[in-house]
Formats: sequence, structure tokens, C-alpha cells
Amino acid sequence: MKEFKDSSGHSLIDYPRPSVAVDTAVLTVAGGSICVLLVRRADGDRAGEWALPGTLLRERERLDQAVLRCLREKAGILGRVPRQLRVFDDPARDDRGWVLSVAHVDVVPLRELGEALASEEARLASVAGEPGAVAGLPYGHADIVAKAVEWMQAAYAEAPDPGALLEEPFTLKDLRELHEVVAGSSLMRDTFRRFMEPKLAGTGQMSDGVRGRPSRLWVRARS
Repeated sequence: MKEFKDSSGHSLIDYPRPSVAVDTAVLTVAGGSICVLLVRRADGDRAGEWALPGTLLRERERLDQAVLRCLREKAGILGRVPRQLRVFDDPARDDRGWVLSVAHVDVVPLRELGEALASEEARLASVAGEPGAVAGLPYGHADIVAKAVEWMQAAYAEAPDPGALLEEPFTLKDLRELHEVVAGSSLMRDTFRRFMEPKLAGTGQMSDGVRGRPSRLWVRARS
């Protein structure tokens, strides 16, 4: 390894360094609410408490490798590509010491979380319906959840279903109801339709009318 000295004659190991963690907010929609996946801490600090899936970065490990390792080992989640959200660097965020968290976020369809939720060591917490549970998460994870939800809302404000939460094809009504859950508010039907229609492709098929409701055109997001 190349020896480095700065202008003061110090090398990198002369400076105090934080540990680095990765924590992932896995978001989905269930029961009419944005939910976040929590895992029960198995041992060590805060054993038995619920938290986001997270782990400390190992020597020479890349961030994305650590995220995938953690999701696989702690939640049984495979084949995802979470994206970096932001760095949380409050020195007081972790009572174990100085730990930076490179937070990640992923929006995952509920149908793909079956294996994770089959375990008693994982559960979904409704962000709006269980504010106390989210606020009480350790290591500043509540701040990560809040930023992750903001990111999800911004993503859905621009695209029909970037997280593929709906199975295609779906109706425009299905899509609007999903967006209302994500936004946390009602949306004007006509305004929503005008904004979304250019981003959708019709399938040429109609849904079956149910209980006197009119049939609707099945659509899918344009690729």
C-alpha cells in the first residue's frame, strides 16, 4: 500500500475514523398504508428490538455488497438493487460509538416479501399507522424512514409505478388509489388522469364490472 503523508506529516491512520454502517429502508404498500420492513435484532446491542435491516461494513467490502449481504442474511431478500438514499452522519446517532450510516432505500411489492414475512423475526410497520413504533427505532432509523418515504413520494409524483407495486395490467383507478396511499392525500381524478395517461399504454382489454361498477380499460406503464 502506498505510504501517504499530509502537509502536517500525518498518515491516514493517525486520524480518528468512524465505523461505517449500511441501513436499508425496504418500503411497500400494505393495508392502505406505506409500510417499512423491520427485523428483530438477534444479539448484541439492542437485542430483541426492531430495527431496519443494517450491518457494519467489513474490511474491503463495497457498500452495495454489504447491503445485499444484510438483506439476504437478515430478511431473506434476494435479487434486489436498493439505491443509496443519503449519508446520516450525526455523531450521536449510535450509542455504541461513532458510526456513519450510508442509508439505502428500495420499494418492493408486497408479493415479493412473503419469505421475509414468514419469519417471526421480521414484520411490516405502517409508517402512518404506527408512528410510535417508527419513532422508537434505534440508531436514528426513524430519520432514515422519513427520508425514504420522501424519496418514494417524489418518485411516484413523476412516474406511474416505479416500484412495480401493482401487478400489470391495472386500471387507472387502481393506479390512482395507489398514488393516494403514497401521497397520503386524495387526488383529483381528472387531473391525475390527464397527467398519467401519456405515461400509460392501453391493453385493448376491459376489466369486468363488479357490483354494478363500470368496466375499465386495463393499462400498463410505458417502458
